[in-house]
This record gives sequence, structure tokens and C-alpha cells, in this order.
Amino acid sequence: MVKELRQQFNSNFTKEKYEAYVKEIDALHPGALDFRNAETPIFIPKEFTNKMLAACEDIIDVIVDEKFMSLTERGIPKDIKIPNQKKQSQFIAFDFGICQNEAGELEPQLIEMQGFPTLFAFQAFHSELTAKYANVPANYSAYLNGYNKETYLQLFKEIIVGDLNPENVILLEIFPEQQKTRIDFYCTEEVLGIKTVCLTKLIADGNKLFYDNNGVKTEIKRIYNRLIFDDLQKQEGLGEIIDLTKDFDVEWVPHPNWFYRISKFTLPFIENPYVPQTYFLNELKQVPAELENYVLKPLFSFAGMGVVIDVTQKDIDDVKDPENWILQRKVKYADVIETPDVPAKAEIRLFYFWKDGWARPKAVHNLSRLSKGKMIGTRYNKDKEWVGGGVAFFEAP
Repeated sequence: MVKELRQQFNSNFTKEKYEAYVKEIDALHPGALDFRNAETPIFIPKEFTNKMLAACEDIIDVIVDEKFMSLTERGIPKDIKIPNQKKQSQFIAFDFGICQNEAGELEPQLIEMQGFPTLFAFQAFHSELTAKYANVPANYSAYLNGYNKETYLQLFKEIIVGDLNPENVILLEIFPEQQKTRIDFYCTEEVLGIKTVCLTKLIADGNKLFYDNNGVKTEIKRIYNRLIFDDLQKQEGLGEIIDLTKDFDVEWVPHPNWFYRISKFTLPFIENPYVPQTYFLNELKQVPAELENYVLKPLFSFAGMGVVIDVTQKDIDDVKDPENWILQRKVKYADVIETPDVPAKAEIRLFYFWKDGWARPKAVHNLSRLSKGKMIGTRYNKDKEWVGGGVAFFEAP
């Protein structure tokens, strides 16, 4: 997006440099990098960054409002509601597409948000290696609000481990060794000194949870939650697993209910020029005449599953549970990242951390994704180059 830096990067690019860079990333935890790493980072001018941050602040105004809990209560599926929710989501991720408005200008548009973690630990190492590989200028940083690798990871540790013994804190996932994001789990273990535990390995004893810590039955006092519960319900062959909707004496970071409260469900409550108009399908008084300008999304799905891009009236008529769907105005991704063949589209995910005692969450770091397919995501970009996961570097304010 910054023309001089883009031209400089592209002219200096070689496949040999890229392969050496990916080799360095893989060496963090050999064999665990299971998603494509993009050939290039994104360089973001400060004006664009400020637009994203301003949109996030408007959304956060809604989240911190006292009415937010009652507004989003319906967003939590009844069979997934977990007890002991905390007052705030310690982590929020905001996904912005780099889009083109009707005047042909580049602007951010919110695609999605999650009261849920993402590749927080991995990105600390990844952005460091990328800055070196891409020869990023000193006045550009992957971090926000003055954070750097050291202070970011310290904050990450304070939020998840705090004053507990790390052996009483776990990262919880289902079959973690099979997950495409497992490199982040290993980086998290390295940074925090905690263990990753599979849901199938939890031990319940009364209202307490335990895990086998090298042969020692160890109490779990806090869970760094990476489980997506509605995705979990689609899993087969799990056998008998612990029902986490029971009232266990354990603290969640973040609490699973926030995955639903801060999500696609929240979008209809937001008014901002960088947040596309969104409607609950069951509250839509009149179907828009130009349906080709909208996208139909199920509220309870993950990683783009079930999304209808080219919406027809039949698609809307066929929805059996309209209260669980949204109709969102389509945004036009800009073919903004010049590559050796065709330009790539891009999304930036801003990481917000919310420590206990803070009135509001703060922007701290990011990841980016490049795409040449119809949608962002690996399943839509097979056999393409200059696509995949990456990082954005923001011009200093």
C-alpha cells in the first residue's frame, strides 16, 4: 500500500530469500507450520491505520455499554452457554478488508470480529523474522500503542498466567496436534510455560478440573480457551467428553460466551462508515432490491463455512432459522498488493488485549492474510503464490 516500499520489496524479492525465510519460521517448531506463509508483508500508511483504529473504538463503545450484555444474550446458543462469565473478553480480534469505495479510494471495512484468541504467541516471533526478511524501515512496526515484542509478551503472560503457577494454567483445544494453528500452541507453551491439553484428556473430580501433568494429577485453575464450541459439535468420534457447561471451579481466558457475544452477532448494532450495514435476517422488513450487493452469513459457523456470496431470493426463502442468519452489505476488496502475476487482496486482523482493571481494550499487534481467491482463506487459494498468512507493518503515527 506504500508505493515506494512495495516497489523496493518486489524488486529485491527472490525465491531463494523467501524459501530461507519460511525455513526460519518452520525452525521455530519444526514440522508445525501447517498453513501457507505469504511472500510479502503489508505496509500500511498511518492514515489507513487511524481509520481502522477509529472504527474499533466505535465498536468498543458498544461493547463497554451497560446494555451490551442484554443485547447479545440471544447470541449465545442455549446448549453452549458456559457458567461464570467474566465482565470482559480479555482478547478481541477485528478483521478489516482493504477495500475500495465508490470514489475508488482505499478504505478499511470490517469483515468480522471475535471475542476469541488468534495466533498471539506465534505472531511475536513471526513478525520479528518478517521484519528482518523484508528489511522493514525503523519507522514501521507490527505493534501498536508503543508495544514491542518484550512488552507485548509480558502483557500476554500477565493476562493468561498472572499470579498463578503456570502448571495450574492450560491451553485447551480439541486434538491440538492436528490443528493447522498448532505452531501457535507450541509458541504459547514456550512463552508462558503452560501445557496444551486436549479436551478428551480433561479429568473432572467434583466441581474441579484436572489434567495429567507428567504423571501428576494437577488442578486446572485457569483455561486459555482455544475451543470453538459450535465447531466442536460437528466433530465425530470424540467418545465421552466432559460437559463444560457444568459449573466447574475454573476461570476462563477468555470466557467461551464472548466468542458469541463479540462476533457476527454484534454487527447489526454497529454504526460506522467502516462497518458494512448488517441486518438480522428475521428483522429485515424488506429484502434489498440489489441482493447481489449483499452476502448471507450463518451466525454460528467458523472460517467462512456456510457463507452465501451470490445471494438470491431463493437463498433467503430457503433459510429455516432466519434468527440465526445475517444479511451483510458486500464490500469490494481492492486488488491492492502488487505481485509478480496478478494483484492480491488483503485483510488485516488487529489484536486487542483487555487486562483486568482496564476500562477498555487496547490495540497491540496484528496478523494479515493475502488472497487471490473469491474469499480469504487457504481453502480458496490453493495452488496460488503470494497468498497466505503474514503480518502488517504500520507507519509510525
